[in-house]
Amino acid sequence: MDHRREIALDIDRKKLDNIEDNDPLNGYIMQPNPTLDQLQVFLAVTESGSFSGAARALNRAQSVVSYAIANLEEQLGLALFDRTVTKRPQLTPAGKTVLEDARRLLGDLDVMRARVRALNEGLEGELSVAISSIMPSGIVVEALSAFRSHFPTVSLNVTVGTLGTVVDAVISGKAVIGFGGMMADSPDQIRFERIGHTAMVPVAAPDHPLAKLGRPLSPADVRDETQLIVYDASGLTRGRNFNVFSLKTWRVSDNATKHLFIRGSLGWGGLPVSLVQEDIASGRLVALHFPAFNQPEYPIYAIGNVATPPGPAARWLSVEVRAKFAEGAA
Repeated sequence: MDHRREIALDIDRKKLDNIEDNDPLNGYIMQPNPTLDQLQVFLAVTESGSFSGAARALNRAQSVVSYAIANLEEQLGLALFDRTVTKRPQLTPAGKTVLEDARRLLGDLDVMRARVRALNEGLEGELSVAISSIMPSGIVVEALSAFRSHFPTVSLNVTVGTLGTVVDAVISGKAVIGFGGMMADSPDQIRFERIGHTAMVPVAAPDHPLAKLGRPLSPADVRDETQLIVYDASGLTRGRNFNVFSLKTWRVSDNATKHLFIRGSLGWGGLPVSLVQEDIASGRLVALHFPAFNQPEYPIYAIGNVATPPGPAARWLSVEVRAKFAEGAA
């Protein structure tokens, strides 16, 4: 802030000090509590790194931005910026704390606005859903069949993929709701609500070397056999492998291709129980007894973004999928 602007601000403060208690401007110009607008200006200054940058971002005069920050500091009784270190405003320790609260309050405001918008808009005309390929196919088909009957006017866009693909679709807003597993490092705005569970099982074709062993497998048995793995196109799980034991791997884009390749004896790998149970029963695939393969109960969640709350159709679908899981467990 240059010297002339500082003088102008001092003059404005003196004018404010001279306002009588019964003046209609008293309390309007200097509110007793910070306003949302002041917090938005404060956030703009911190994000842009300067008062002039915030002024450009907000399409306001720099003097207005400076005045808003000066008022905010006076109301809080704190210096939010240390202007003596460099020409660019630096947050003080107190300013960093206030910044966290400002972001939370403004984030809550965005959530409220999104909810009000959803209430005003009523029933969705179109619903985008992301579904993990580990979801039991029978439950998916039954739930979507019921959805079509219940909401015949709602168009449906469905994305099917890996865990990362589902979460990424919800984060980006490409899907209002997702169904799949949980990612521990997902952003705070992503919410997971457990609705059921499934399981994975390692399988191979009957003529595959591992299937012919006819005994429990050790990691040494599978080390040199090609393992088929579904890769995450979203990149959210890049660098992390789950249940990978073989030194030789083939990576495919989806479970349908993986299923086809395993049935063709091109390798072995884990697949959802719901996808292979008929193949196992008919002898087209063999369930491998491989204790090292992590195959406990795999939780399934309804995945949402608090910034884009679901409308009536999306909420109904989440309840319906949960009910189908409950029916299967009964």
